[in-house]
Amino acid sequence: MQNNDSKQIAGAILVVGVLVAGAILLKGTNAPIGVPSIANNAKNATSQVRPVTSADHITGNINAKIVIVEYSDIECPFCKVFHATMHKVVENSDGKVAWVFRHYPIPQLHPKAFHEAEATECAWEQGGNDAFWKYVDRIFEITPSNNRLEESELPKIAEYIGLDVGSFNTCLSNGKFKAKVQADIDDGVKAGVSGTPSSFILQKGKVIDTIPGAQPYDTVMQKLSAIK
Repeated sequence: MQNNDSKQIAGAILVVGVLVAGAILLKGTNAPIGVPSIANNAKNATSQVRPVTSADHITGNINAKIVIVEYSDIECPFCKVFHATMHKVVENSDGKVAWVFRHYPIPQLHPKAFHEAEATECAWEQGGNDAFWKYVDRIFEITPSNNRLEESELPKIAEYIGLDVGSFNTCLSNGKFKAKVQADIDDGVKAGVSGTPSSFILQKGKVIDTIPGAQPYDTVMQKLSAIK
């Protein structure tokens, strides 16, 4: 009888342990403090997404019928997957889709991501939009995600894409683009972003739908094909 009681107690402790661990894990996936949690649909965000301008980082046909605005965290593993998906979407859209990249590093999960976002802007300062996308593409290509990219890789990426490393390092060390990255985050909060990747589909400047999370290529294309 005592042996059975001991087993029951041990089992109860194990269950409690699993529940606590699960709660901690779920807590770790929450959006940044102060970010409202809303449903992923256009109705909640239509008037809040910042208008797309020439100051944005855009790839694809700038005059495309459909514009997808993505808020992304460079150290987010789901963003890494979705980044490749979005390249495929743009490449196979026959010029009908443009893609806007905006920063949304989540410091509670990825403390390095904000600094890496600044690095992409330092690349932009030297080489414009082309350098920005080359830098972002390369960083997503090599990062192990989840805050594991070594900071020493940032100037190496700059060199890899042909930037002046000295100027790049100066830009990154002086925090020149902190306010620009923060402005994207603030805009994401207003738009209702509560996790990454979080994307908004715009037509004629208005949000008509959203892409919650890292949806697969076929799902994204199906959603886009339904737009008249």
